[in-house]
Amino acid sequence: MDTLQPSNGGSSGFVPLSRAEYDTLTTQLAKLLHTEYPPVIVPGEAILGIEAIAAGIAAPGRRFLNVVTGPYGTLFGEWLERGGADVEELRVPFDEVVTVEAVEEAIKRTSPDAISFVHAEVITGGSNPARGILELARRYDLITVSDSVSAVGGEALRIDEWSADLVAIGAQKALGGPNGVSAVAVSPRGWAFIESNARAPRSSILSLLDLKPPREGEAFRVPPYIPTLEARALIAALEAVETEGLEQVIGRHERAAESAAAGLRVLGLEGWQRSPERRSTLTTTVRIGGEPRLQIPRPIGIVAPGDGELNGQLLRLNHFGANASQAAAETAISALAGLLELEASEALQAVRRVWEKRP
Repeated sequence: MDTLQPSNGGSSGFVPLSRAEYDTLTTQLAKLLHTEYPPVIVPGEAILGIEAIAAGIAAPGRRFLNVVTGPYGTLFGEWLERGGADVEELRVPFDEVVTVEAVEEAIKRTSPDAISFVHAEVITGGSNPARGILELARRYDLITVSDSVSAVGGEALRIDEWSADLVAIGAQKALGGPNGVSAVAVSPRGWAFIESNARAPRSSILSLLDLKPPREGEAFRVPPYIPTLEARALIAALEAVETEGLEQVIGRHERAAESAAAGLRVLGLEGWQRSPERRSTLTTTVRIGGEPRLQIPRPIGIVAPGDGELNGQLLRLNHFGANASQAAAETAISALAGLLELEASEALQAVRRVWEKRP
């Protein structure tokens, strides 16, 4: 068998990932992402792929416009600076998302070579206008970096049509897959940007060049030590998405967000995101304000306290993957009603009406 990892001699009956399985995985992901180019399979959680992008493209003399609408944007900018790049930030409050108009103004002001942003912010519950940003960037001939780890499967993501260059994705959110393997989609322009960087890592876990999928009939430059069980779990998760239908999966996440918002309104709670039309389909965030009963120390089902600096400021309703469902939304609204010592029936009816009116 053509395997990607050394055999352990067969003593345990474990079969390493085969080249055929690898090709199945890259084909599945390319179809999911609407791209003709096989993505890089990253042997680890999606944050590894995001850092690998930064390591591959950052260099002295390169100027980046880094959009910061949450903690991950801040971290990506730090990685770019570590690589010697000149980073200009476009930062907005974490209860807002960026606008295409603000991005264009920043491009005109800073004249960057590339732009980076987070597509869907599960920590803050916001969703940046990815398609608009990508189309704008192409007009200015900029390389684009999108952290779409959370967005994939919960929102539209058409890489080739939108002219995206480097896109990090993960499976552990909307796709309902494992978190031990992830991927980075790279366009031909993206590969050229990495290959022209003398500082791009080689012989490193952060080397996208080493992990670049070979053409048909070619051998790998460096054998990718992909976690076998996680890779097979991702194949199974992608098969499940294809069986349900990607549009149906996205629609289920949209209904989960809409129904959660409907329940919050009845309970008199305010969403953390100031623009309801730009809320994430994966998480609904609730502004705590001066309500001490919403200060929870640990998660209650899919209701979780805020992360990091947002702890004590918001609650998150994590309705993604299998939890993008009517039952999960009802359970979350019931939990919030219980914290507030309110009767939940009217709020639950609001949740149900959303699911009843949409297919």
